[in-house]
Amino acid sequence: MKLNNSTLDQLSPEVSVPAYERSNLRQGIVHIGVGGFHRAHEAVYTHQLLQAGGSPDWSICGVGLREGDRAMHQVLSEQDHLYTLIELGADRTNTLSVIGAITGFMFAPEEQDAVIEKMASSEVKIVSLTITEGGYNVDDNTGRFNENHPDVLQDLENPQQPRTVFGYLTEALCRRRERNLPPFTVLSCDNLPENGQVARGALLTFARLRDAELADWIGDKVSFPSSMVDRITPGTNDKHRQWLKENYDLEDGWPVICEPFYQWVLEDNFCNGRPDWETVGVQFTDDVAPYERMKIRLLNASHSAMAYLGYLSGYRYTHEVMADDRFSRFIRSFMDEDVTPILGEISGIDVPAYKQTLIERFSNPQMGDELARLCMDGSSKIPKFLVPTVQTLVNEGRPLSRVAMIIAGWALYLRGKDEQGQPHEINDPMAPRLQTAVKDRANLTPEFLGMTDLFGTMLANSSDFEEAFDRALDKLETKGVFAALGESWPDEH
Repeated sequence: MKLNNSTLDQLSPEVSVPAYERSNLRQGIVHIGVGGFHRAHEAVYTHQLLQAGGSPDWSICGVGLREGDRAMHQVLSEQDHLYTLIELGADRTNTLSVIGAITGFMFAPEEQDAVIEKMASSEVKIVSLTITEGGYNVDDNTGRFNENHPDVLQDLENPQQPRTVFGYLTEALCRRRERNLPPFTVLSCDNLPENGQVARGALLTFARLRDAELADWIGDKVSFPSSMVDRITPGTNDKHRQWLKENYDLEDGWPVICEPFYQWVLEDNFCNGRPDWETVGVQFTDDVAPYERMKIRLLNASHSAMAYLGYLSGYRYTHEVMADDRFSRFIRSFMDEDVTPILGEISGIDVPAYKQTLIERFSNPQMGDELARLCMDGSSKIPKFLVPTVQTLVNEGRPLSRVAMIIAGWALYLRGKDEQGQPHEINDPMAPRLQTAVKDRANLTPEFLGMTDLFGTMLANSSDFEEAFDRALDKLETKGVFAALGESWPDEH
């Protein structure tokens, strides 16, 4: 049967369904960028709060800004915005829930003004974002907003017909200010350090280009809490849809696949109210930075390490990589020897237990988490996930062999073939430039590390790191990934 409001009471008793009356909910949250992660994370926390009898003021209206969001809009609209969450446990147990917290979806390219008016309405208290690491239009090294992006220029010239998230947010806040309404909180749920400050800086820069007084009002009145978000959410494919049909007689056009683990650490800084998410496990704090640093440098950097080196070696899934002792030892050594000593104190977190949890999560055979997904957009991920660790290791004179191996693995992956000669697509907005930099082995090190917008100036000017990087390239090219990882890791600088 097709998933929608009318079929909820006909589903298998093994499938949890909303216990709240969805028609009574009010959309206090607008979320821009409704993909798998949002539907496995913020929407799930909100659903759980509603299940527990929380305020009906906090359902979610999704918004898609890009043409690529058309399919999600269509699927969710046909299903009354319901979808199935499938949690795949490492012990091969599964938990299925129909999530009802999203009660609307607007496709901005076809209803620009309606989207702006929605965000400008007094009912909306929070506008949250998952627009990817690269969606903030900010240079990774300088932190500067790209004022000359064609879509930014278009939005400044046509504020009533925006294309960018900054254009929509600014116009909606402008209308709230004109109507003497309090602003909404802008809540970034993207995977980057100090995401609240990044969102604030980008929006204020855009707003100032449009109207200095409006920018001052936004800077004074709008809050931008930082958050640390975590849940591994592989892409949905037809096998998942077919599995639902065959095992549960349930037709869902876009279910969500995820692991049982999830975490949200959130700065308690909201200018216009918020849901009581703490009652369903969200950790509120005054300082998210240590938690962000832990997650990005341990989980995300490890993902990049296993992605590029694993793909080169012929593996295609994270659990395959972690089942290989050479890889699991390498990842564990990277976390223990390179990252942990420079993390600092993290209140309330047992770091050794957290790392063990990561190993178990990476190894979950049910997830089918594709390395190709983790390989995407390296030019956005590596500068945030790995480079800060490398820079600290260089500054402190610590061993560089493992981090050099990871970056060398990325460089060789960018050539577009694995060690068996099988071609792969480089899915990265900087792909042509990256591939040019790694084409000629004789000049690879200065050309690649010389990309200061990715690596900063420190790595190109560090003879220690250049030597470690060259050694790693040589090992990978002459011996292959398996042999290179199978070697011991001396404390070389």
